[in-house]
Amino acid sequence: MATNEAWPAQLGPVICVVGARPNFMKMAPILRAFAAHRPALPTLLVHTGQHYDRDMNDRLFDDLRLPHPDINLEVGSGTHALQTAEVMRRFEPVLDAQQPSCVLVVGDVNSTLACTLVCAKKAVPVVHVEAGLRSYDRAMPEEINRVLTDQIADRLYTTERSAHANLAREGVAEERVCFVGNVMIDSLLSNREFARPAAKTLQLAGFDPAVVDDPSGYGVVTLHRPSNVDREENLAPLLAVLREVSDQVPLIFALHPRTRANIDRFSLGKLLASERIVLLPPQGYLEMLGLLAGAKLVLSDSGGLQEETTALGVPCLTIRENTERPITVEQGTNTLVGCDPCAIRIGVNEILAGAGKTGRVPEFWDGRAAERIAADLFQWLIAHHAQRSC
Repeated sequence: MATNEAWPAQLGPVICVVGARPNFMKMAPILRAFAAHRPALPTLLVHTGQHYDRDMNDRLFDDLRLPHPDINLEVGSGTHALQTAEVMRRFEPVLDAQQPSCVLVVGDVNSTLACTLVCAKKAVPVVHVEAGLRSYDRAMPEEINRVLTDQIADRLYTTERSAHANLAREGVAEERVCFVGNVMIDSLLSNREFARPAAKTLQLAGFDPAVVDDPSGYGVVTLHRPSNVDREENLAPLLAVLREVSDQVPLIFALHPRTRANIDRFSLGKLLASERIVLLPPQGYLEMLGLLAGAKLVLSDSGGLQEETTALGVPCLTIRENTERPITVEQGTNTLVGCDPCAIRIGVNEILAGAGKTGRVPEFWDGRAAERIAADLFQWLIAHHAQRSC
């Protein structure tokens, strides 16, 4: 979107923060929209290093056509408290040196909250993309990150209208909130033509690509939530029911490092020992997009996959008791089945019988959410700067 206004010389850059894999998919279209806006919004990309797999990081940046970070804080792993504290310690000097017009954070990872807290102490405006989502499960660290970030943020961009009611209940003023749509879907739509075919992904990983040609189709599986994979008594029944499901439809299981480690720790590998279960390492964005697009069904505890399967029209069974993305259940292809093997079996049977959800694409999931953010943020920053100058 073009305006007759110029970027004020007194305003510093917009610092854009990424920390973990889901952030990359959200930030890529935002940076492109900021560069395309007239005038362009100057940016500085800061990677906290919360996601510390260097090979996967490089792959994701390339897949998403995301510029490599201007600054990498290289925080690495640790407990939630340690990681949050270390991001804060390393991010504060960046703020002091760069004097940004604002800091833009996305999603709900530890880096999101940590950078927001530093900004609050330094009186730097915070912009939160994907605001207002709530699972109402305070046992999830991400839920705490969401709630606290939204309380501090100055400008909040939402993906679905239900988020506005959540924020209103928490006392967030309506004028701080703007409904723009879902930047995750911007990434999906702009990259779908580049997605790697599922057969090619299997072939390159050393598996028979004929798996994806099974008459029943194929399913995609991901599991990584601590509540599902950190305790043997929770993980074992889930793996057992996946083995049962594979008798009906072959499964491609992209194994998160945490999940693989716990399968080994609990000696549960035998539960997945089937020619109809393909165990893959973590996949790049374009590989995962190709797998999802061709799937008959998806079984996952991921938040992002709930949205992506809705956009792709692929039935998704979410192995959680709750979701912070209710629109994927109300309008999309998502069904919550919890951790109950019986509910998982019923859900799979319904999908294979042709009774799975077809859903519809929600409002503003049209590939232009980042454009709306760029247009609104430019005007908001101009007004905010003028108000502070008075």
